[in-house]
Amino acid sequence: MNIRTRLTLLFTLLVASIMLLFSLSIYYLYNQFRENEFGQRLEDEAMTAARMRDTGRSVPSSDLSTIIAGQISMYDQRDKEIVRSHPANPVFELTPDIRQRVREGHLVRMRQDTLEAVVMRFVNNEQTYVVVASGYDRFGFSKLTRLRDILLFGWLFSLMVVAVSGWLFASDALRPVAELIEQAKTISATNIHQRLRVGRQRDELSRLAVTFNAMLQRLEEAFVNQKSFVSHASHELRTPLAIMMSQIEVTLMQKRTPAAYESALTELADSVRSMIDLVNTLLELVRANSDAVTLRYQPVRVDELLWQARGNLLTKYPDYQIEIEFDTMPEGEDDLILLGDEHLLTTAFQNLMENGCKYSPDASVTVSLAFAPDQMQLNFADRGYGIPPADIAHIFEPFYRADNTMAIKGYGLGLALTQRIIALHRGLISLKSTLKKGTTVTLTFPLHEPTPSVQLPFAEEAA
Repeated sequence: MNIRTRLTLLFTLLVASIMLLFSLSIYYLYNQFRENEFGQRLEDEAMTAARMRDTGRSVPSSDLSTIIAGQISMYDQRDKEIVRSHPANPVFELTPDIRQRVREGHLVRMRQDTLEAVVMRFVNNEQTYVVVASGYDRFGFSKLTRLRDILLFGWLFSLMVVAVSGWLFASDALRPVAELIEQAKTISATNIHQRLRVGRQRDELSRLAVTFNAMLQRLEEAFVNQKSFVSHASHELRTPLAIMMSQIEVTLMQKRTPAAYESALTELADSVRSMIDLVNTLLELVRANSDAVTLRYQPVRVDELLWQARGNLLTKYPDYQIEIEFDTMPEGEDDLILLGDEHLLTTAFQNLMENGCKYSPDASVTVSLAFAPDQMQLNFADRGYGIPPADIAHIFEPFYRADNTMAIKGYGLGLALTQRIIALHRGLISLKSTLKKGTTVTLTFPLHEPTPSVQLPFAEEAA
């Protein structure tokens, strides 16, 4: 069942229920009015008959001519019937209990099938009489039946009107949805730049279209980034492969001495190591971009990770100079602990240390830790070449490299990977750089945070 049909049925049932309740209320209230009105007529007839009987006049039968099966009976204190207006009409039988209640002053209204009666007392000359006026309210029931038919047929006719109106209303209400569906069908990977047109403003459908457009914008950015990533990765992988292939072909062109073969193999090994480093970095970037729930979060000490990253780099590059300082001391050892993935955090710290040393003439970087209430800050400062202001906005994009560092070996993946890792740990990364003076990268982590449970956006803005 589609939404339009379901809305039509719900609307029709709702209105039908309200109208049915309204009709039943009218019918019930009118029936109450009829009973009260007919009962008042019977009371008047009974009182008139009793007074006429008290003055010695007979009760005229013509007074009840408008009441079908009308009958007035009077009983004395011995429950003997002393008056019966219409001997041929049925008599309303009374029980001793009812007669006793009436003599005590109660007015009793009764009904047997279609026959209604009013039982009341009449007191005169210290004599108490029980007067019974009964009859069939033909005109009242006729009007009630007519009202019932009018309400029933009116309710059925209204149902048809409401159903048609509900169908038209649902169609009009869902027309923007149908338009959005048709527009969405035309959007694919080849024209993902296309957006939904927002018709009506300030309603739920317009907000849905805006949200969908925002999602398309994110998807388009992801597709563009993926395309750029694949293009750059292919280029970076093709270069060492081309070098290796040319070295192999040149080496095989003629027989060479063992020393020449050894030199060629050494160059090939360097190219292979370069490819391995690139592939490992790509794998780390893919892992950092995976769902955060698949990562192994556990308590880790930041100072130990910094020393571990420093040791890894010095093993690989003994000439690097890396200093770790504490600007302020934490209040307790717990302030040094973060919930995170040990391997990823170590990789991020190692990337920042390596960048500081790689792009500094003196191959040195200074790492400082500072603490504030519920916050930890790490600064990676170097005295290197700096980053041009035009390049800072793109420095966290994969494979992007500043113009003044193109001569230095690298792939432009380190900062992109680091930014993603910091985002996964609810941290912030900012960068300040001055040409020919150096660059400072600042990491800020909230302390005592719960384990991250959702994947954060890749493109965290760098300050």
